[in-house]
Amino acid sequence: MPKALFFDVFGTLVDWRTSIARESERILKPLGHLIDWLAFADAWRGEYQPAMEEIRSGQLPFCRLDVLHRRNLERILPRFKISGLSEDTLRRLNLAWHRLDAWPDVAPGMARLKQRYWLAPVSNGNISLMVGLARRNNLPWDAILGSEIAGDFKPKPRVYLSACEAFDLAPGDCMMVAAHSNDLAHAAKSGLRTGHIARPNEHGPGKGETAPTVAVDVAASSLEDLAHKLGA
Repeated sequence: MPKALFFDVFGTLVDWRTSIARESERILKPLGHLIDWLAFADAWRGEYQPAMEEIRSGQLPFCRLDVLHRRNLERILPRFKISGLSEDTLRRLNLAWHRLDAWPDVAPGMARLKQRYWLAPVSNGNISLMVGLARRNNLPWDAILGSEIAGDFKPKPRVYLSACEAFDLAPGDCMMVAAHSNDLAHAAKSGLRTGHIARPNEHGPGKGETAPTVAVDVAASSLEDLAHKLGA
């Protein structure tokens, strides 16, 4: 059994799509904007990987995900014919990523896993973002690890390995848990064990991974199922 579990957060633990759609509507609708809120969430998230690739490739220096989210927001607003937002509105909208709701199985599953394992996010989200999500959803982290600690973004090996080093554990004593097979494949290349969580509706009904597409150590239907399979 591993000693520590590292978690992807966006999509694996929290439902970013409906949460961002809800928060965007709450902020922008009173200002007179009427758009497809789920499409807005999808467009914003769609800039996520391209923006990080500019940093992973060395084109731009590392910065926190909050900064990238703000850049990406300003890129997509013209597509929805939204302009003239105040700085306060832009800031509140960008902080919507701090107010995402967890999937229903997360709280009970994490409570069980906490009894047996060290827990930490290994996310591309910055520390203050992870703190916000933890406080909103009662995520019982032992530490907050990930991109801001490593100074890079997944799936660069340094992100996974710096988390292991922070806990003074060998990679083989750690398990990366995610709903994304690509994340797990790269973690495995760095020597970590891997656990897949099915999130079939992450990108909309039927638009998520129902099972891993790569070999993993554990495949689970939920965090509670993972806890059962890991003896917690």
